[in-house]
Amino acid sequence: VKNPWAIDCVPGGSSGGSATAVAASLAHVALGSDTGGSIRQPAALCGVVGFKPTYGRISRYGLVAFASSLDQIGPISATVEDTALVFDVMSGKDSNDATTAPMPPAPTAATLHDSLPEQLTVAVLPDDQLVGSHPEVLAAYRRAVQVFEEAGAKIIEHRMQLTEAYIPTYYIVATAEASSNLARFDGVRY
Repeated sequence: VKNPWAIDCVPGGSSGGSATAVAASLAHVALGSDTGGSIRQPAALCGVVGFKPTYGRISRYGLVAFASSLDQIGPISATVEDTALVFDVMSGKDSNDATTAPMPPAPTAATLHDSLPEQLTVAVLPDDQLVGSHPEVLAAYRRAVQVFEEAGAKIIEHRMQLTEAYIPTYYIVATAEASSNLARFDGVRY
């Protein structure tokens, strides 16, 4: 699939088709599956809103899992409001998926325009952990922090630990689970 905004550019990860369909106005809303960014990255590259919910908030019943402990289904749409509405409809306990949380559907859309909690604290990375970021990405990050600050949030710095282990750990977990999940379809041992 091609990115509708720049056909010489990629549309992102495995949910690129879903993000492209929404960005090109072929669908009002689409679903994606996200293991390590496959909803969020295509949404960003196609200029739409993608949301990977907390694990267990949306049923994965019917999903061909790549890495079960990481995979999640999530909505993609043109607006935050539409994404929240779809999330609210899809969230909640599903008797067909034992990993769904025993919680009622989320009331997210109704609270989108509420004021921030009085004592909201937002943690941001220290500058030395942002080195290497693309200048436009860094500018957008700083604008987002400023929006929270102007809305009254308390901003604190927090250093993420062991960052050099994140990607190698992801690849160990994801490939081990993929070999187990995919082997059942054709008997081939990955």
